Amino acid sequence: QPGVPPEEAGAAVAAESSTGTWTTVWTDGLTSLDRYKGRCYQIEPVPGEESQFIAYVAYPLDLFEEGSVTNMFTSIVGNVFGFKALR
Repeated sequence: QPGVPPEEAGAAVAAESSTGTWTTVWTDGLTSLDRYKGRCYQIEPVPGEESQFIAYVAYPLDLFEEGSVTNMFTSIVGNVFGFKALR
């Protein structure tokens, strides 16, 4: 969206599609968010497009059920396309 710095949007996408949607529960003290959070590691401008960027996000494999492409797809795409910081 206009006015949202690309670094902030990339970090927000990484959080929203990994641990950012987690509900606080009593076990939070037992779980390390650093282990499970997504990380935006690179942002590039889209060639020929003003104020458009590509954010590269890495996720820990522990976030996803082994061998389930459906789980991975819905976890990432479902959250990202519903995110208001993006257009």
